[in-house]
Amino acid sequence: MTIDEIIAGKNPEALPDGHFIDGRFRRASDARMMESYDPGRAEAFASFTNGTADDVDEAVDSARRAFSGVWRDVAPAERGRILFRAAALLREEGERFAVIESLDSGKPLSEARGDVRGAARAFEYYAGATDKLQGDSFPLARGYLGFSLHEPMGVSAQIIPWNFPISTAARSIAPALAAGCAVVAKPAEQTPFTALLLAELLSRAGLPNGVCNVVTGTGAATGAPLVAHPGIDQITFTGSVATGQSVMRSAADHVTRLVLELGGKSPVIVLADCDREAAITGVLGAIFENAGQICSAGSRLVIERSIHDDFVAELVKRAEAFRIGHGLRDPDFGPLNSKAHLQKVSGFVDAARKRGVTVLTGGETTCDPESGKGWFYKPTIIDDAAATDDLVREEIFGPVLTVQIAEDAAHALALANDCRYGLVAGVYTSNIANALKLARDIDAGQIFINEYFAGGIELPFGGNKLSGFGREKGIEGMLSYSKTKSIAIKL
Repeated sequence: MTIDEIIAGKNPEALPDGHFIDGRFRRASDARMMESYDPGRAEAFASFTNGTADDVDEAVDSARRAFSGVWRDVAPAERGRILFRAAALLREEGERFAVIESLDSGKPLSEARGDVRGAARAFEYYAGATDKLQGDSFPLARGYLGFSLHEPMGVSAQIIPWNFPISTAARSIAPALAAGCAVVAKPAEQTPFTALLLAELLSRAGLPNGVCNVVTGTGAATGAPLVAHPGIDQITFTGSVATGQSVMRSAADHVTRLVLELGGKSPVIVLADCDREAAITGVLGAIFENAGQICSAGSRLVIERSIHDDFVAELVKRAEAFRIGHGLRDPDFGPLNSKAHLQKVSGFVDAARKRGVTVLTGGETTCDPESGKGWFYKPTIIDDAAATDDLVREEIFGPVLTVQIAEDAAHALALANDCRYGLVAGVYTSNIANALKLARDIDAGQIFINEYFAGGIELPFGGNKLSGFGREKGIEGMLSYSKTKSIAIKL
């Protein structure tokens, strides 16, 4: 089937419509179904299983059996071989995954291809780490020997968001499997398919049945029973602050360990001595990639006054030149993921316009110019907003850049930190001393200097303040799925 046929409304073939439990696809206990929508057309293109608490029980039981009966005892090197095979398969089948990811999430095809490559790299990275998670020895008194072991946590529940389905699934499933854990993943109901396909691919790579299970459905019907399940030993959640707080409350009942990656309102500081072209390109990518639907999006531009006018004028010019369209046509700028989210983003800007903010460009819903369909919002830039304005304080999770003007680097630091979130921040300056001082003093989990979204799977990622706690990616991400056991011996 061609991309043109899919855009025209022909449904993709061979999409799974059941959960993936114990090594195979199966329908829900009561066979209820949900529709998945193509955001570029605002039309349903496939159905999938809307699960129940009974399905969650079955998936968790399968994971527990696989963990205690098989997976935790598999040699680390063999776990690595399986993950290497999974990475190779994902690269071989990358185009299929990218097309489905673009169709389901709405993002441009080139971005989806990059996400699939990143997912394959995550499995490759953790495949190489399986036999390198080493304990320590401790300097006890003479006559004693002390050392530690890293043991797998057990069964991990993973709640996967809709904005980066394959990327987020890989960055949490891969380290969990590498550490020796079993997984029950629950993708967002807006974007279920690549997580299901990934679980099936892992099975083909040699993963034993039950080690990775995927249950689909709503947050209330499947997500809530999963994070509250007594058979879960660890939870990784990516999503909103409010839902993350609810997950924490559920986890408290069983003292379940957590990694929470929540919201962001990340600043991009641009100082007068920056490389102007690199900074303009970086600021645009930071907020308009995936139509701004990124927790770590650079949604606040904090810029020195002396370069503000020309810099912002160029941002507006380039934003207005973006090609908008269906994700599978690989435009510069795709749709928002759902009608409800489009209304949320639009509501933020409409309310701000009534307060008198300056909207330099955008601020309106639109559609695919070729079809007249879809959930699109124009790239939007708001100038010189007050530090108390909701556009500065609240996560919009859309293509809305809010500009704040700083008098100097010290003022820029104060504006950057005047926020209840602390996920990431960007800094553009040619003065490396200033860059490192800002990186030291900004309260965020990750700082990008002179290239937004720099780094990769090797770099630990996570937030401070309301952006959550715990880290994903890197070796530190693998430690999130391990528990340390200390052993002392009298010789």
